Amino acid sequence: MSQYIYQMILNGCRLGFYEPIRKNLTQTLFHDPSVQSLGINVFSGATSGIMGAALGSPFFLVKTRLQAYSPFLPVGTQHQYRNARHALSDIYAKEGVRGLYRGVAPAMVRTGFGSSVQLPTYFFAKRRLQRHLHMTDGPALHLASSACSGLVVCLAMHPSDTIMNRMYNQTGNLYNNAFECLWKTVRTEGFLAIYKGFFAHLARILPHTILTLSLAEQTNKLMRKFENRVLPGRAKENI
Repeated sequence: MSQYIYQMILNGCRLGFYEPIRKNLTQTLFHDPSVQSLGINVFSGATSGIMGAALGSPFFLVKTRLQAYSPFLPVGTQHQYRNARHALSDIYAKEGVRGLYRGVAPAMVRTGFGSSVQLPTYFFAKRRLQRHLHMTDGPALHLASSACSGLVVCLAMHPSDTIMNRMYNQTGNLYNNAFECLWKTVRTEGFLAIYKGFFAHLARILPHTILTLSLAEQTNKLMRKFENRVLPGRAKENI
């Protein structure tokens, strides 16, 4: 349950705030919201992702601890929670609000990295595929563009993902902050340690990105049809 709530918060912010932020910035700087600026696109993606990560962090914390618990083959710090509600109440009782937001800084960095490239890469790949391969707007184009986006997201996000999970799963103060965690990990295990589990992560993030962005495209089409049929012309201009 905690994972579903986290994904709704994260992707709701990531997809919902990206375009308004991008349009307002391009309108302010270029006086034309249709302008495609790489810097603004990256900033808009990072900002919307950071907002989602900050709001959803307690639920990701609970999800991580629940998944890490094993009574048979315990690995790392173990937390015995009955369910997500018990985890939230137990963490709050023992550590307060600060405990619920343990690891929020690396989570924001991690999601900021991923979100800064997810939508910009998707739209960039989409435009290039249409221009050079003459692909028409449809499921095949959405699939190819989102696959490119998923690969770039995994490359950009995985190091901070490794650090974030180690921060979330610790008890006490083994790592005081994300930079100390990064330094200790690289120093003791080598640089490639921050890419541990990369292919497992790719196997998760690739279909997730494909489904999220492809479904978002279809949802946008349905919403535009709904707006054209139901809303008057003046109301559509204000959306």
